[in-house]
Amino acid sequence: MTQLQLTRLPGYHAFPGSVVLVIMDGVGLGKRDESDGVFLANTPVLDELLAEPLFVTLKAHGKAVGLPSDEDMGNSEVGHNALGAGRVFAQGAQLVNDAVASGAIFRSAAWQAAMARGKSGGTVHFIGLLSDGNVHSHINHLFALLDRCAEEGMARVRVHPLLDGRDVGERSALTYLDALEGHLSRLNATGGRDYRVASGGGRMVTTMDRYNADWAVVERGWKAHVLGIGRQFASARDAVETYYREDPTSTDQYLDSFVIASGGQPVGTIQDGDAVLFFNFRGDRAIEISRAFEERDFHEFDRVRVPAVFYAGMMQYDGDAQIPGQFLVEPPAIDCTVSQYLCTAGVTSYAISETQKFGHVTYFWNGNNSGYVDERVEKYVEIPSDRVMFDQRPWMKSAEITDATIDAVRSGQFKFIRLNYPNGDMVGHTGIVNAIRIAVESVDLGLQRLLPAVRAAGGVLVVTADHGNADCMFTEKKGKREAMVAHTLNPVPFIIKDFSGANRLSLTHVPSPRLSHVAATLLTLLGFQKPEQYDPSLVTIT
Repeated sequence: MTQLQLTRLPGYHAFPGSVVLVIMDGVGLGKRDESDGVFLANTPVLDELLAEPLFVTLKAHGKAVGLPSDEDMGNSEVGHNALGAGRVFAQGAQLVNDAVASGAIFRSAAWQAAMARGKSGGTVHFIGLLSDGNVHSHINHLFALLDRCAEEGMARVRVHPLLDGRDVGERSALTYLDALEGHLSRLNATGGRDYRVASGGGRMVTTMDRYNADWAVVERGWKAHVLGIGRQFASARDAVETYYREDPTSTDQYLDSFVIASGGQPVGTIQDGDAVLFFNFRGDRAIEISRAFEERDFHEFDRVRVPAVFYAGMMQYDGDAQIPGQFLVEPPAIDCTVSQYLCTAGVTSYAISETQKFGHVTYFWNGNNSGYVDERVEKYVEIPSDRVMFDQRPWMKSAEITDATIDAVRSGQFKFIRLNYPNGDMVGHTGIVNAIRIAVESVDLGLQRLLPAVRAAGGVLVVTADHGNADCMFTEKKGKREAMVAHTLNPVPFIIKDFSGANRLSLTHVPSPRLSHVAATLLTLLGFQKPEQYDPSLVTIT
Protein backbone atom coordinates (compact mmCIF):
# COMPACT_ATOMS: atom_id res chain seq x y z
CA MET A 1 0.00 0.00 0.00
CA THR A 2 1.68 3.16 -1.24
CA GLN A 3 0.16 5.33 1.48
CA LEU A 4 2.12 3.31 4.04
CA GLN A 5 5.50 3.73 2.39
CA LEU A 6 8.16 5.47 4.49
CA THR A 7 11.01 7.57 3.11
CA ARG A 8 14.50 7.28 4.56
CA LEU A 9 15.99 10.29 6.33
CA PRO A 10 18.97 11.74 4.46
CA GLY A 11 22.18 11.74 6.47
CA TYR A 12 20.90 9.16 8.95
CA HIS A 13 23.40 6.65 10.32
CA ALA A 14 22.14 3.22 11.35
CA PHE A 15 23.15 1.72 14.69
CA PRO A 16 23.08 -1.84 16.03
CA GLY A 17 20.76 -1.43 19.02
CA SER A 18 17.03 -0.99 19.47
CA VAL A 19 14.89 2.09 19.97
CA VAL A 20 13.23 1.22 23.30
CA LEU A 21 10.11 3.15 24.27
CA VAL A 22 9.14 2.97 27.97
CA ILE A 23 5.62 4.11 28.81
CA MET A 24 5.38 4.78 32.54
CA ASP A 25 1.62 4.52 32.77
CA GLY A 26 0.13 7.15 35.07
CA VAL A 27 3.42 8.92 35.87
CA GLY A 28 2.88 12.63 35.32
CA LEU A 29 4.75 15.72 36.47
CA GLY A 30 2.90 17.22 39.41
CA LYS A 31 3.28 19.97 41.99
CA ARG A 32 6.41 18.47 43.57
CA ASP A 33 4.88 18.58 47.03
CA GLU A 34 3.72 16.00 49.55
CA SER A 35 0.68 15.14 47.41
CA ASP A 36 2.91 14.17 44.48
CA GLY A 37 3.73 10.45 44.62
CA VAL A 38 6.21 10.72 41.76
CA PHE A 39 8.11 13.52 43.51
CA LEU A 40 8.08 11.77 46.91
CA ALA A 41 9.24 8.41 45.59
CA ASN A 42 12.94 7.54 45.55
CA THR A 43 13.61 7.74 41.80
CA PRO A 44 17.31 8.38 41.20
CA VAL A 45 17.21 7.12 37.61
CA LEU A 46 14.16 9.13 36.58
CA ASP A 47 15.62 12.20 38.30
CA GLU A 48 18.77 11.89 36.17
CA LEU A 49 16.78 11.35 33.01
CA LEU A 50 14.71 14.47 33.67
CA ALA A 51 17.97 16.43 33.55
CA GLU A 52 18.82 15.15 30.06
CA PRO A 53 19.10 17.77 27.30
CA LEU A 54 16.60 15.88 25.12
CA PHE A 55 13.70 16.41 27.52
CA VAL A 56 10.32 18.09 27.03
CA THR A 57 6.94 17.89 28.69
CA LEU A 58 3.92 16.70 26.73
CA LYS A 59 0.24 17.53 27.04
CA ALA A 60 -1.69 14.34 27.71
CA HIS A 61 -5.23 15.50 28.42
CA GLY A 62 -8.15 17.38 26.97
CA LYS A 63 -8.16 18.57 23.38
CA ALA A 64 -4.52 17.54 23.00
CA VAL A 65 -5.70 13.91 22.93
CA GLY A 66 -9.07 14.41 21.21
CA LEU A 67 -11.30 14.91 24.25
CA PRO A 68 -14.08 17.52 24.31
CA SER A 69 -12.44 20.12 26.58
CA ASP A 70 -9.23 20.84 28.43
CA GLU A 71 -11.04 20.08 31.67
CA ASP A 72 -11.08 16.40 30.63
CA MET A 73 -8.27 14.34 32.08
CA GLY A 74 -6.37 12.04 29.79
CA ASN A 75 -6.65 8.29 29.98
CA SER A 76 -4.83 5.22 28.81
CA GLU A 77 -7.05 4.59 25.80
CA VAL A 78 -6.77 8.00 24.19
CA GLY A 79 -3.15 8.32 25.30
CA HIS A 80 -2.03 5.15 23.56
CA ASN A 81 -4.20 5.97 20.54
CA ALA A 82 -2.35 9.29 20.21
CA LEU A 83 1.06 7.69 20.80
CA GLY A 84 0.50 5.08 18.12
CA ALA A 85 -1.45 7.15 15.58
CA GLY A 86 0.84 10.15 15.28
CA ARG A 87 -2.02 12.64 15.24
CA VAL A 88 -5.15 13.47 17.20
CA PHE A 89 -8.53 11.90 16.50
CA ALA A 90 -11.82 12.93 18.07
CA GLN A 91 -12.28 10.37 20.82
CA GLY A 92 -15.19 8.52 22.38
CA ALA A 93 -16.62 11.25 24.57
CA GLN A 94 -16.52 13.86 21.82
CA LEU A 95 -17.97 11.49 19.24
CA VAL A 96 -20.89 10.64 21.52
CA ASN A 97 -21.44 14.31 22.39
CA ASP A 98 -21.62 15.14 18.70
CA ALA A 99 -23.91 12.20 17.92
CA VAL A 100 -26.32 13.18 20.71
CA ALA A 101 -26.30 16.85 19.75
CA SER A 102 -26.99 16.11 16.09
CA GLY A 103 -29.47 13.33 16.82
CA ALA A 104 -27.42 10.90 14.75
CA ILE A 105 -27.29 8.43 17.62
CA PHE A 106 -31.08 8.15 17.59
CA ARG A 107 -31.17 7.64 13.83
CA SER A 108 -28.77 4.70 14.05
CA ALA A 109 -30.02 1.24 13.15
CA ALA A 110 -29.04 -0.03 16.59
CA TRP A 111 -31.12 2.55 18.43
CA GLN A 112 -34.09 1.90 16.19
CA ALA A 113 -33.83 -1.84 16.81
CA ALA A 114 -33.68 -1.31 20.57
CA MET A 115 -36.76 0.91 20.47
CA ALA A 116 -38.59 -1.71 18.42
CA ARG A 117 -38.04 -4.21 21.22
CA GLY A 118 -39.45 -1.75 23.73
CA LYS A 119 -42.49 -1.02 21.60
CA SER A 120 -43.13 -4.75 21.30
CA GLY A 121 -43.40 -5.15 25.05
CA GLY A 122 -39.76 -5.72 25.95
CA THR A 123 -37.74 -3.87 28.55
CA VAL A 124 -34.91 -1.57 27.50
CA HIS A 125 -31.88 -2.09 29.75
CA PHE A 126 -28.92 0.25 30.16
CA ILE A 127 -25.67 -1.08 31.67
CA GLY A 128 -22.59 1.08 32.20
CA LEU A 129 -20.37 3.16 34.43
CA LEU A 130 -22.33 5.80 36.33
CA SER A 131 -20.18 8.93 36.70
CA ASP A 132 -19.02 12.03 34.91
CA GLY A 133 -15.41 10.84 34.81
CA ASN A 134 -15.62 10.97 30.99
CA VAL A 135 -13.05 8.19 30.68
CA HIS A 136 -15.34 5.22 30.07
CA SER A 137 -18.72 6.95 30.08
CA HIS A 138 -20.60 10.06 31.08
CA ILE A 139 -23.80 10.22 33.10
CA ASN A 140 -25.15 12.90 30.76
CA HIS A 141 -25.03 10.42 27.88
CA LEU A 142 -27.19 8.03 29.91
CA PHE A 143 -29.64 10.82 30.74
CA ALA A 144 -29.93 11.71 27.04
CA LEU A 145 -30.70 8.09 26.19
CA LEU A 146 -33.27 7.83 28.97
CA ASP A 147 -34.95 11.05 27.85
CA ARG A 148 -35.19 9.75 24.30
CA CYS A 149 -36.71 6.50 25.56
CA ALA A 150 -39.41 8.55 27.22
CA GLU A 151 -39.97 10.63 24.07
CA GLU A 152 -40.34 7.48 21.98
CA GLY A 153 -42.87 5.93 24.34
CA MET A 154 -40.81 3.23 26.03
CA ALA A 155 -42.95 1.97 28.88
CA ARG A 156 -40.37 -0.03 30.84
CA VAL A 157 -36.67 0.78 31.29
CA ARG A 158 -34.12 -0.67 33.70
CA VAL A 159 -30.71 0.77 34.54
CA HIS A 160 -27.81 -1.32 35.85
CA PRO A 161 -25.26 1.23 37.13
CA LEU A 162 -21.63 0.29 37.73
CA LEU A 163 -20.04 2.37 40.47
CA ASP A 164 -16.90 4.31 39.63
CA GLY A 165 -14.75 5.59 42.50
CA ARG A 166 -11.72 5.52 40.20
CA ASP A 167 -12.07 8.26 37.61
CA VAL A 168 -14.00 10.34 40.16
CA GLY A 169 -13.98 10.54 43.98
CA GLU A 170 -13.47 7.18 45.63
CA ARG A 171 -16.75 7.48 47.60
CA SER A 172 -18.90 9.54 45.25
CA ALA A 173 -21.40 6.84 44.19
CA LEU A 174 -24.32 8.28 46.15
CA THR A 175 -24.00 11.61 44.34
CA TYR A 176 -24.44 9.91 40.97
CA LEU A 177 -27.08 7.47 42.18
CA ASP A 178 -29.15 10.30 43.64
CA ALA A 179 -28.89 12.17 40.35
CA LEU A 180 -29.99 9.05 38.47
CA GLU A 181 -32.88 8.30 40.81
CA GLY A 182 -34.03 11.92 40.55
CA HIS A 183 -33.93 11.76 36.77
CA LEU A 184 -35.89 8.51 36.71
CA SER A 185 -38.47 9.94 39.11
CA ARG A 186 -39.06 12.89 36.82
CA LEU A 187 -39.52 10.60 33.84
CA ASN A 188 -41.87 8.37 35.82
CA ALA A 189 -44.00 11.34 36.86
CA THR A 190 -45.82 11.42 33.53
CA GLY A 191 -46.74 8.97 30.82
CA GLY A 192 -47.29 5.83 32.88
CA ARG A 193 -43.61 4.89 32.70
CA ASP A 194 -41.80 2.31 34.81
CA TYR A 195 -38.14 3.33 34.85
CA ARG A 196 -36.02 1.85 37.68
CA VAL A 197 -32.55 0.90 38.81
CA ALA A 198 -32.27 -2.91 38.72
CA SER A 199 -28.76 -3.99 39.72
CA GLY A 200 -25.17 -2.83 39.90
CA GLY A 201 -21.85 -3.05 41.67
CA GLY A 202 -18.33 -1.64 41.83
CA ARG A 203 -16.54 -1.54 38.49
CA MET A 204 -13.55 -3.59 39.61
CA VAL A 205 -15.63 -6.51 40.84
CA THR A 206 -18.73 -6.32 38.63
CA THR A 207 -18.91 -6.54 34.81
CA MET A 208 -15.99 -4.31 33.77
CA ASP A 209 -13.06 -6.75 33.50
CA ARG A 210 -10.59 -6.27 30.65
CA TYR A 211 -8.02 -8.27 28.70
CA ASN A 212 -9.42 -11.55 30.10
CA ALA A 213 -7.79 -10.75 33.44
CA ASP A 214 -10.59 -12.14 35.62
CA TRP A 215 -13.77 -13.45 34.03
CA ALA A 216 -15.30 -13.87 37.50
CA VAL A 217 -15.85 -10.10 37.39
CA VAL A 218 -18.03 -10.46 34.29
CA GLU A 219 -19.77 -13.49 35.74
CA ARG A 220 -20.81 -11.50 38.82
CA GLY A 221 -22.24 -8.85 36.52
CA TRP A 222 -24.08 -11.43 34.45
CA LYS A 223 -25.62 -12.95 37.55
CA ALA A 224 -26.77 -9.57 38.86
CA HIS A 225 -27.95 -7.95 35.60
CA VAL A 226 -29.33 -10.95 33.73
CA LEU A 227 -30.24 -13.56 36.32
CA GLY A 228 -31.04 -11.33 39.29
CA ILE A 229 -28.69 -13.32 41.52
CA GLY A 230 -26.96 -11.29 44.21
CA ARG A 231 -27.45 -9.62 47.54
CA GLN A 232 -30.82 -7.91 47.51
CA PHE A 233 -31.60 -4.35 48.55
CA ALA A 234 -34.58 -2.02 48.35
CA SER A 235 -32.57 0.58 46.45
CA ALA A 236 -29.09 1.25 45.13
CA ARG A 237 -28.59 3.88 47.83
CA ASP A 238 -29.47 1.28 50.44
CA ALA A 239 -26.88 -1.08 48.93
CA VAL A 240 -24.08 1.49 48.94
CA GLU A 241 -24.85 2.77 52.43
CA THR A 242 -24.92 -0.80 53.74
CA TYR A 243 -21.58 -1.65 52.17
CA TYR A 244 -20.06 1.58 53.52
CA ARG A 245 -21.37 0.80 56.99
CA GLU A 246 -20.15 -2.80 56.95
CA ASP A 247 -16.67 -1.80 55.79
CA PRO A 248 -15.74 1.83 56.54
CA THR A 249 -12.58 1.45 54.42
CA SER A 250 -14.45 0.31 51.30
CA THR A 251 -14.43 2.40 48.13
CA ASP A 252 -16.93 2.48 45.29
CA GLN A 253 -14.90 0.63 42.68
CA TYR A 254 -14.64 -2.45 44.92
CA LEU A 255 -18.22 -2.56 46.29
CA ASP A 256 -19.90 -5.92 45.79
CA SER A 257 -22.64 -6.46 43.25
CA PHE A 258 -26.24 -5.87 44.28
CA VAL A 259 -29.74 -6.61 43.05
CA ILE A 260 -32.75 -4.36 43.63
CA ALA A 261 -35.74 -6.41 44.76
CA SER A 262 -39.34 -5.92 45.80
CA GLY A 263 -41.08 -8.59 47.84
CA GLY A 264 -38.01 -10.78 47.49
CA GLN A 265 -38.11 -10.68 43.67
CA PRO A 266 -35.61 -8.84 41.43
CA VAL A 267 -37.21 -5.85 39.74
CA GLY A 268 -35.29 -5.99 36.49
CA THR A 269 -33.79 -9.23 35.22
CA ILE A 270 -33.01 -9.39 31.51
CA GLN A 271 -35.47 -11.55 29.58
CA ASP A 272 -36.21 -12.79 26.07
CA GLY A 273 -37.41 -9.96 23.84
CA ASP A 274 -35.57 -7.22 25.76
CA ALA A 275 -32.98 -4.74 24.46
CA VAL A 276 -29.64 -4.23 26.23
CA LEU A 277 -27.53 -1.13 25.59
CA PHE A 278 -24.07 -0.86 27.13
CA PHE A 279 -23.48 2.88 27.39
CA ASN A 280 -19.71 2.97 27.97
CA PHE A 281 -17.89 4.50 25.01
CA ARG A 282 -14.42 3.18 25.90
CA GLY A 283 -13.67 -0.31 24.69
CA ASP A 284 -11.33 -2.20 26.96
CA ARG A 285 -13.75 -2.85 29.82
CA ALA A 286 -16.74 -3.34 27.55
CA ILE A 287 -15.54 -6.17 25.32
CA GLU A 288 -15.98 -9.12 27.69
CA ILE A 289 -19.56 -8.39 28.74
CA SER A 290 -20.36 -7.82 25.05
CA ARG A 291 -18.98 -11.27 24.26
CA ALA A 292 -21.12 -12.80 27.01
CA PHE A 293 -24.25 -11.37 25.41
CA GLU A 294 -23.36 -12.10 21.80
CA GLU A 295 -21.34 -15.31 21.52
CA ARG A 296 -23.16 -18.58 21.00
CA ASP A 297 -20.07 -20.71 21.57
CA PHE A 298 -19.07 -19.15 24.89
CA HIS A 299 -16.97 -20.99 27.48
CA GLU A 300 -15.61 -18.37 29.88
CA PHE A 301 -18.25 -19.12 32.53
CA ASP A 302 -21.66 -20.82 32.80
CA ARG A 303 -24.22 -18.23 31.78
CA VAL A 304 -27.03 -20.53 33.04
CA ARG A 305 -29.60 -18.71 30.91
CA VAL A 306 -28.92 -16.74 27.73
CA PRO A 307 -31.88 -14.48 26.93
CA ALA A 308 -32.70 -13.68 23.32
CA VAL A 309 -32.09 -9.94 23.38
CA PHE A 310 -31.02 -7.19 21.06
CA TYR A 311 -27.59 -6.08 22.31
CA ALA A 312 -25.61 -3.03 21.27
CA GLY A 313 -22.71 -0.99 22.61
CA MET A 314 -22.36 2.75 22.66
CA MET A 315 -19.55 2.11 20.15
CA GLN A 316 -17.93 -0.86 18.49
CA TYR A 317 -15.25 -1.74 20.99
CA ASP A 318 -13.09 -3.95 18.76
CA GLY A 319 -13.09 -3.19 15.06
CA ASP A 320 -11.15 -6.30 14.04
CA ALA A 321 -13.25 -8.76 16.02
CA GLN A 322 -16.42 -6.70 15.39
CA ILE A 323 -17.41 -6.62 19.06
CA PRO A 324 -20.23 -5.86 19.44
CA GLY A 325 -21.98 -6.45 16.16
CA GLN A 326 -24.38 -3.53 16.75
CA PHE A 327 -23.48 -0.11 18.11
CA LEU A 328 -24.90 3.38 18.42
CA VAL A 329 -21.96 5.62 17.45
CA GLU A 330 -19.19 5.04 14.95
CA PRO A 331 -15.79 4.79 16.69
CA PRO A 332 -12.84 6.91 15.59
CA ALA A 333 -11.47 5.51 12.34
CA ILE A 334 -7.79 5.43 13.21
CA ASP A 335 -5.72 4.47 10.21
CA CYS A 336 -2.07 4.65 9.17
CA THR A 337 -0.71 3.89 12.64
CA VAL A 338 3.02 3.90 13.23
CA SER A 339 2.90 0.10 13.56
CA GLN A 340 1.40 -0.20 10.09
CA TYR A 341 4.16 2.00 8.65
CA LEU A 342 6.91 0.08 10.44
CA CYS A 343 5.54 -3.30 9.43
CA THR A 344 5.33 -2.20 5.79
CA ALA A 345 8.97 -1.08 6.04
CA GLY A 346 9.96 -4.44 7.53
CA VAL A 347 11.04 -2.98 10.88
CA THR A 348 10.99 -5.67 13.56
CA SER A 349 8.99 -4.73 16.65
CA TYR A 350 8.39 -6.09 20.15
CA ALA A 351 5.57 -5.03 22.50
CA ILE A 352 5.20 -6.10 26.11
CA SER A 353 3.26 -5.41 29.29
CA GLU A 354 1.37 -7.35 31.89
CA THR A 355 -2.29 -8.20 31.40
CA GLN A 356 -3.65 -4.96 32.86
CA LYS A 357 -1.98 -2.87 30.15
CA PHE A 358 -1.12 -5.41 27.47
CA GLY A 359 -3.94 -4.21 25.24
CA HIS A 360 -2.70 -0.65 25.59
CA VAL A 361 0.59 -1.35 23.79
CA THR A 362 -1.18 -3.56 21.24
CA TYR A 363 -4.92 -2.90 20.77
CA PHE A 364 -5.01 0.83 21.59
CA TRP A 365 -1.54 1.48 20.14
CA ASN A 366 -2.71 -0.08 16.88
CA GLY A 367 -5.76 2.17 16.56
CA ASN A 368 -8.29 0.01 18.46
CA ASN A 369 -7.51 -3.12 16.48
CA SER A 370 -6.74 -6.43 18.12
CA GLY A 371 -4.12 -8.90 16.99
CA TYR A 372 -0.92 -8.42 15.07
CA VAL A 373 -0.46 -5.94 12.26
CA ASP A 374 2.09 -8.32 10.71
CA GLU A 375 3.17 -11.29 12.80
CA ARG A 376 6.14 -11.86 10.51
CA VAL A 377 7.93 -8.80 11.94
CA GLU A 378 6.19 -8.34 15.30
CA LYS A 379 6.20 -10.13 18.63
CA TYR A 380 3.73 -9.37 21.45
CA VAL A 381 4.35 -10.62 24.99
CA GLU A 382 1.77 -10.59 27.79
CA ILE A 383 2.87 -11.19 31.40
CA PRO A 384 -0.15 -12.43 33.41
CA SER A 385 -1.11 -9.93 36.12
CA ASP A 386 -1.66 -10.96 39.73
CA ARG A 387 -5.31 -11.15 40.70
CA VAL A 388 -5.05 -9.05 43.83
CA MET A 389 -5.86 -5.47 44.78
CA PHE A 390 -2.99 -3.46 43.38
CA ASP A 391 -1.98 -1.76 46.63
CA GLN A 392 -1.16 -5.21 48.04
CA ARG A 393 1.57 -5.82 45.43
CA PRO A 394 2.40 -2.38 44.08
CA TRP A 395 5.49 -3.64 42.27
CA MET A 396 3.09 -5.64 40.08
CA LYS A 397 5.01 -7.37 37.24
CA SER A 398 7.58 -4.65 36.67
CA ALA A 399 10.46 -7.08 37.29
CA GLU A 400 9.13 -9.66 34.84
CA ILE A 401 8.48 -7.01 32.19
CA THR A 402 12.02 -5.73 32.65
CA ASP A 403 13.50 -9.23 32.46
CA ALA A 404 11.78 -9.97 29.18
CA THR A 405 12.62 -6.57 27.71
CA ILE A 406 16.30 -6.95 28.55
CA ASP A 407 16.27 -10.32 26.80
CA ALA A 408 14.65 -8.71 23.75
CA VAL A 409 17.26 -5.93 23.69
CA ARG A 410 20.14 -8.37 24.01
CA SER A 411 18.74 -10.65 21.32
CA GLY A 412 19.31 -8.03 18.63
CA GLN A 413 16.17 -9.26 16.85
CA PHE A 414 14.02 -6.16 17.31
CA LYS A 415 14.68 -2.66 16.07
CA PHE A 416 11.74 -1.10 17.95
CA ILE A 417 10.65 -2.20 21.41
CA ARG A 418 7.77 -0.71 23.39
CA LEU A 419 6.75 -1.58 26.94
CA ASN A 420 4.24 -0.34 29.48
CA TYR A 421 4.84 -0.30 33.23
CA PRO A 422 1.27 -0.17 34.65
CA ASN A 423 2.24 0.60 38.26
CA GLY A 424 1.78 4.37 38.39
CA ASP A 425 -1.75 4.10 37.04
CA MET A 426 -3.11 0.89 38.53
CA VAL A 427 -1.74 1.58 42.03
CA GLY A 428 -2.42 5.30 41.65
CA HIS A 429 -6.12 4.47 41.38
CA THR A 430 -6.06 3.00 44.90
CA GLY A 431 -5.15 6.27 46.60
CA ILE A 432 -2.90 4.39 49.06
CA VAL A 433 0.08 6.70 49.61
CA ASN A 434 2.73 4.16 50.62
CA ALA A 435 1.71 1.77 47.86
CA ILE A 436 1.88 4.52 45.24
CA ARG A 437 5.40 5.44 46.27
CA ILE A 438 6.49 1.81 46.05
CA ALA A 439 4.82 1.52 42.64
CA VAL A 440 6.74 4.49 41.25
CA GLU A 441 9.98 3.23 42.80
CA SER A 442 9.39 -0.16 41.15
CA VAL A 443 9.24 1.56 37.77
CA ASP A 444 12.44 3.44 38.56
CA LEU A 445 14.13 0.16 39.48
CA GLY A 446 13.01 -1.24 36.14
CA LEU A 447 14.62 1.72 34.38
CA GLN A 448 17.80 1.22 36.41
CA ARG A 449 18.06 -2.36 35.17
CA LEU A 450 17.04 -1.54 31.61
CA LEU A 451 19.48 1.32 31.01
CA PRO A 452 22.69 -0.77 30.99
CA ALA A 453 21.17 -3.25 28.53
CA VAL A 454 20.22 -0.49 26.08
CA ARG A 455 23.65 1.11 26.53
CA ALA A 456 25.50 -2.17 25.93
CA ALA A 457 23.47 -2.80 22.77
CA GLY A 458 24.15 0.68 21.41
CA GLY A 459 20.49 1.64 21.37
CA VAL A 460 18.26 4.60 22.17
CA LEU A 461 16.01 4.81 25.24
CA VAL A 462 12.82 6.86 25.08
CA VAL A 463 10.82 7.42 28.28
CA THR A 464 7.35 8.93 28.51
CA ALA A 465 3.88 8.39 29.98
CA ASP A 466 0.32 8.33 28.67
CA HIS A 467 -1.26 10.53 31.38
CA GLY A 468 -0.84 11.46 35.02
CA ASN A 469 -2.15 9.69 38.11
CA ALA A 470 0.50 8.89 40.74
CA ASP A 471 1.54 12.56 40.58
CA CYS A 472 -1.48 13.52 42.72
CA MET A 473 -2.34 11.19 45.61
CA PHE A 474 -4.71 13.45 47.51
CA THR A 475 -6.35 16.86 47.56
CA GLU A 476 -7.10 19.07 50.52
CA LYS A 477 -10.44 20.73 51.13
CA LYS A 478 -10.92 22.88 54.23
CA GLY A 479 -7.90 21.29 55.82
CA LYS A 480 -9.11 17.73 55.21
CA ARG A 481 -7.30 15.36 52.89
CA GLU A 482 -9.26 13.33 50.37
CA ALA A 483 -7.68 10.54 48.34
CA MET A 484 -7.26 11.44 44.67
CA VAL A 485 -7.78 8.23 42.71
CA ALA A 486 -8.48 9.68 39.27
CA HIS A 487 -6.11 10.69 36.50
CA THR A 488 -4.68 14.21 36.49
CA LEU A 489 -4.42 17.13 34.10
CA ASN A 490 -0.64 17.28 34.55
CA PRO A 491 1.83 17.02 31.67
CA VAL A 492 4.00 13.95 31.24
CA PRO A 493 7.74 13.68 30.61
CA PHE A 494 9.34 12.83 27.30
CA ILE A 495 13.03 11.94 27.43
CA ILE A 496 15.50 10.59 24.89
CA LYS A 497 18.74 8.98 26.07
CA ASP A 498 20.87 8.16 23.04
CA PHE A 499 23.47 5.47 23.68
CA SER A 500 24.12 4.83 19.99
CA GLY A 501 26.18 7.93 19.22
CA ALA A 502 25.29 7.40 15.57
CA ASN A 503 23.33 10.60 14.98
CA ARG A 504 23.43 14.09 16.42
CA LEU A 505 20.00 14.83 17.82
CA SER A 506 18.53 18.17 18.82
CA LEU A 507 15.08 19.30 19.91
CA THR A 508 12.83 20.88 17.30
CA HIS A 509 11.10 23.04 19.92
CA VAL A 510 7.60 22.16 18.75
CA PRO A 511 5.14 24.59 20.39
CA SER A 512 2.77 22.96 22.91
CA PRO A 513 3.99 19.40 22.27
CA ARG A 514 1.59 16.54 22.93
CA LEU A 515 1.54 12.76 22.88
CA SER A 516 0.76 12.62 19.18
CA HIS A 517 4.24 13.97 18.38
CA VAL A 518 5.85 10.79 19.72
CA ALA A 519 5.17 8.61 16.65
CA ALA A 520 7.03 10.92 14.26
CA THR A 521 9.83 11.18 16.82
CA LEU A 522 10.19 7.40 16.90
CA LEU A 523 10.35 7.37 13.12
CA THR A 524 13.14 9.95 13.23
CA LEU A 525 15.09 7.78 15.65
CA LEU A 526 14.56 4.81 13.35
CA GLY A 527 15.73 6.73 10.30
CA PHE A 528 12.49 7.63 8.53
CA GLN A 529 10.77 10.84 7.54
CA LYS A 530 7.36 11.34 9.08
CA PRO A 531 4.23 10.75 6.98
CA GLU A 532 2.66 14.00 5.82
CA GLN A 533 -0.39 13.67 8.09
CA TYR A 534 1.64 13.04 11.27
CA ASP A 535 2.36 15.73 13.85
CA PRO A 536 6.01 16.85 13.69
CA SER A 537 8.89 15.06 15.35
CA LEU A 538 10.22 16.42 18.62
CA VAL A 539 13.82 15.93 17.47
CA THR A 540 15.82 16.37 14.30
CA ILE A 541 19.12 14.99 13.08
CA THR A 542 21.70 17.74 12.65
